[in-house]
Amino acid sequence: MTLQVQVHDSIEAIGRADWNACADPTGDPFVSYDFLHACEASGSAVPRQGWGPRHLSVRDQADTVVGVMPLYLKGHSQGEYVFDHAWAEALERAGGRYYPKLLSAVPFTPVTGPRLLAATDAARDALLSGAMALTERLDLSSLHVNFPTGAEWTAMGETGLLQRMDMQYVWTNRGYGSFEDFLAALSSSRRKTIRRERREAQAGLDIRVLTGDAITEAHWDAFFAFYMDTGGRKWGRPYLTRDFFSLIGEAMADRIALVMAFRDGAPIAGALNLIGREALYGRQWGALEEVPFLHFELCYYRAIEFAIERGLSRVEAGAQGEHKIARGYLPTPVFSAHHIAHEGLRAAVAEYLARERPAVEAEITAMTADLSPYRRG
Repeated sequence: MTLQVQVHDSIEAIGRADWNACADPTGDPFVSYDFLHACEASGSAVPRQGWGPRHLSVRDQADTVVGVMPLYLKGHSQGEYVFDHAWAEALERAGGRYYPKLLSAVPFTPVTGPRLLAATDAARDALLSGAMALTERLDLSSLHVNFPTGAEWTAMGETGLLQRMDMQYVWTNRGYGSFEDFLAALSSSRRKTIRRERREAQAGLDIRVLTGDAITEAHWDAFFAFYMDTGGRKWGRPYLTRDFFSLIGEAMADRIALVMAFRDGAPIAGALNLIGREALYGRQWGALEEVPFLHFELCYYRAIEFAIERGLSRVEAGAQGEHKIARGYLPTPVFSAHHIAHEGLRAAVAEYLARERPAVEAEITAMTADLSPYRRG
């Protein structure tokens, strides 16, 4: 069967129906047309911000789109959460040019999910080959695939891409019927600590989890203020525009769980989650008022409650944060795959990754054994 790969400078050029025909079966909200379109239409992931869409589609002999791949021409390494700055500096010191590069990822979103959105091995192979060919045709330094699934990562390694491993913290639903069931699985000291943290966080506040039509533009106005305040202090320059939140609120409100805290009717803090077929994904959080343990309540404990109520298998709370372990979120491997054209840099990176992977695996094992809050035996 002959497959044709095409390159598109916007997701609109592929179209919602064709994109979602490939993306919807995954159940992943971040690779949906609506989420990626919001990144572009809001001005968040666009060429002037260093994100030039180069999405791929694969068509069969009947001219039907049978595969798509989110792909960007990146002018920097910001908003990726897989850090390759040292690689860029090494190549530039050697007289090479690292940027622009190609990146397959969801902008500003360190969440594991499919990157080769196709139902057949042939279509997935065509997408990866197409991305490699585009890297060569544009004479780029590299191609990177961030946070692919484990199966994709393994397959990419078999084709010669360099494999990198890191960790995130994930809460797993072990068939709990309630938050109290989850607490019963923890050590006595952890149960007491979490109950105390929740009491202090909730004192004097009205905390609500909003989904669907319950989310209004006033809620997004408040949440954007939280996001800008916290994001500005943490990152220096928040990535998402105000329009982004309106666009996802309009297009995918039923896949959003917005946790909001109010004091005397005024919103003071919030946490944004997206709902997948099997998981709840914690994304941004922010607050205008310092309240002890409110971050844990909104981002971790309310997410666990929501996942239990919806029967979701896990909560993925995003990058970083060893403090999550004490709240039931255990270290879990995440992946990226890399093609580097420069032979010298490729050899050096391969050697580095060969040492890094077992070190990450050992750290995950040690942290789980030493820090897990769950009762043993």
